[in-house]
Amino acid sequence: MKNYNKLVFEVSKEGKKAYSLPKCDVPELDAASVIPAGYLSSEEPKLPELSEVDVIRHFTNLSQKNFGLDGGFYPLGSCTMKYNPKINEDMCRIPGLVNVHPYQPEETVQGSLEVMYNLAQSLAEISGMDEVTLQPAAGAHGEYAGLLSIKEYHKKRGDLKRTKIIVPDSAHGTNPASAYVAGLEIVEIESNSQGGVDIENLKSVLNDEVAGFMLTNPSTLGLFEVNITEITKLIHEAGGLCYYDGANLNAIMGKTRPGDMGFDVMHFNLHKTFSTPHGGGGPGAGPIGVKAHLAEFLPVPVVAKKDDKFVLDYDRPNSMGKIKNFYGNYGVCLRAYAYVKSMGASGLKEVSEAAVLNANYMMHKLKGEYKLPYDQVCKHEFVLDGLRGSELEVTTLDVAKRLLDYGYHPPTVYFPLIVHQAIMIEPTETEGRETLDEFIDALLKIAEEAKKDPQILKNAPQTTLVKRLDEVKAAKDLILKYQG
Repeated sequence: MKNYNKLVFEVSKEGKKAYSLPKCDVPELDAASVIPAGYLSSEEPKLPELSEVDVIRHFTNLSQKNFGLDGGFYPLGSCTMKYNPKINEDMCRIPGLVNVHPYQPEETVQGSLEVMYNLAQSLAEISGMDEVTLQPAAGAHGEYAGLLSIKEYHKKRGDLKRTKIIVPDSAHGTNPASAYVAGLEIVEIESNSQGGVDIENLKSVLNDEVAGFMLTNPSTLGLFEVNITEITKLIHEAGGLCYYDGANLNAIMGKTRPGDMGFDVMHFNLHKTFSTPHGGGGPGAGPIGVKAHLAEFLPVPVVAKKDDKFVLDYDRPNSMGKIKNFYGNYGVCLRAYAYVKSMGASGLKEVSEAAVLNANYMMHKLKGEYKLPYDQVCKHEFVLDGLRGSELEVTTLDVAKRLLDYGYHPPTVYFPLIVHQAIMIEPTETEGRETLDEFIDALLKIAEEAKKDPQILKNAPQTTLVKRLDEVKAAKDLILKYQG
């Protein structure tokens, strides 16, 4: 990696220009004659001055400091960072789809509405839900919308004391956060010794105040909840509803469906499972699917089909209202539709099979040198508990930093919180045997280094432009403004 570490202002040289405009062919005006004084600045803007080649090289050099899937293996557990086929990028840039305007009349955008309708139908089939809306902008936004549908359900029935949401201690952090924002009270329950929901613990918190239960299945431990039908039955018998966090849907497509497990509402992470590049802030998309008894509460508009025409249906008196401007992140939905159509039902099933196979292959290769707290068949990801050997003082953070020296983006570390030295690895279905073996070899070499010379790990990373950061300061004391 080239040692380039400058701000655009530091590259600036007075008098340089990246443009050459033709002579103005209209009369020039004094800005003060057409713009009110209150909107005019008395100072020149402090803009960098660069040639065109300076601009290109500056931003190209900065881009090469980034690490992405097109450059290397990205085994970030819980985030499904898989390769996204480039044909789906082409599809979402077809002029007839990308150049439509959200204010166009429905009759002029029938093709776009048909794509959205068909995508919703496909997601409903994949998930076992009865109706899907594409509006939520991201996974947590989908959680929020899904929880609002649960609140509206209880509200319409006059069951106003149901204000509690149960979440297991292995849950994604967004689950309790979304519940709190939706105005619900969080009740956390502990996992059992096998990493699943503790049934007796769950029974102990069930009462007539429970609005619902949130669960990711497979869980953040990469484990399928074997008691799932009993769990959803218990929640329903107590009067609550079941929410499925779709973050790990990549592990079960074509194998089983949340709707068949007993869930009432769920969200999809289109940007994880259905081929949209993500990380660094999106955009994502978090459609929600619901069973029929929650459909009336979905946000408006819902894309519907009436008499061979596609329409935006606002006629839903019990809707939670509008939660996103226009109709969701349309470009992400186009990618997802192209992915679903190109893969087909059998292809999506193979995705899950390959993702699970890769994760189990890697897990078994590593469990000799790394602690495996739950030694059972995993799904799309698995969680290690640091290096074996209690005499070692090497932490998971040291391992992660050393992986940077080997040229890899580290896995998720220290999550889920119930595994003390957690290393969560999700290889995904798009990586070949060679890549898996190379990564396994790197982790085994690091384990050997930890025994022979742990200081190598303590001093890592050595090959990167930025060494080990004060992570608290880096997160809490950001300097985002240039002052020359």
